[in-house]
Amino acid sequence: MALIKPVNGKSPIFGDNCYLAENATIVGDVVTGDNCSIWFNAVLRGDVNYIKLGNKVNVQDGAVIHCTYKKYPTNIGNNVSIGHNAIVHGCTIHDNVLIGMGAIVMDNCIVESNTIIAAGSVVTQNTHIESGTIYAGIPAKKIKDISQELTSGEINRIADNYVMYSSWFKE
Repeated sequence: MALIKPVNGKSPIFGDNCYLAENATIVGDVVTGDNCSIWFNAVLRGDVNYIKLGNKVNVQDGAVIHCTYKKYPTNIGNNVSIGHNAIVHGCTIHDNVLIGMGAIVMDNCIVESNTIIAAGSVVTQNTHIESGTIYAGIPAKKIKDISQELTSGEINRIADNYVMYSSWFKE
């Protein structure tokens, strides 16, 4: 069973049909929607501010989601994939977003809907990522607009696959 702990009187709350890996850590003021999955060694630390996940969010192995004390909570929309070893900190991620493996999204960033943050990218503090784009690099910069095929072929496919994968572990 995942490590689930209250902090300062606030305990994590999970939606329906969520999967929590045995060594995931979820503490404090964390709320998830339905059909979410939090994978092996992922950490969601809602100790200094809140973390809110929409429906069908997957937080892959080794990812860290945190926030900033008294300043920036972390809000994540629906149909979002947070890649392996990514860091999402004190920011807002809208719907239909893929945060690539090892990417970092820092404080007070806004990532609009239908967006991909490429693997290994660093989205520096206060960056506003426009909807329908792909950002890559260090620091992350817009490299192109995203096509509808890529939105459904990658963003939706990965989010849907993680709902399926999580079902394998619930049997």
